[in-house]
Amino acid sequence: MLYLVIKAAISGMIVAAVSEIARRYPGWGGLVASVPLTSLLAMIWLFRDTHDAERVAELSVGTFWFFLPSIPLFVVLPQLIRSGVGFWLSMAIVVAGTLALYAVMFWAAPRLGLKL
Repeated sequence: MLYLVIKAAISGMIVAAVSEIARRYPGWGGLVASVPLTSLLAMIWLFRDTHDAERVAELSVGTFWFFLPSIPLFVVLPQLIRSGVGFWLSMAIVVAGTLALYAVMFWAAPRLGLKL
């Protein structure tokens, strides 16, 4: 249980650090947010928990394939906000769109021979 609390605390500190950096310096916040810290931490925690490098490799491949459908979120969100759509509605639109693209990826992956 303590291990789970430590993992959550470290992960939470990273998210808090990104939001604080972005509040002062949006560009630097974007840089820190773009570093795949969450993925790296997940890989480290998974390897520590299982000692199975192949599972880490599978996680890495899955992360790559699910990163692709998330890219439009980062393109469409600023366009919506800058065109006058409210923040929360913009967020709802891009989250719904991203979920739809994830569903397409789940559907397409087996047809493309991808194991996710």
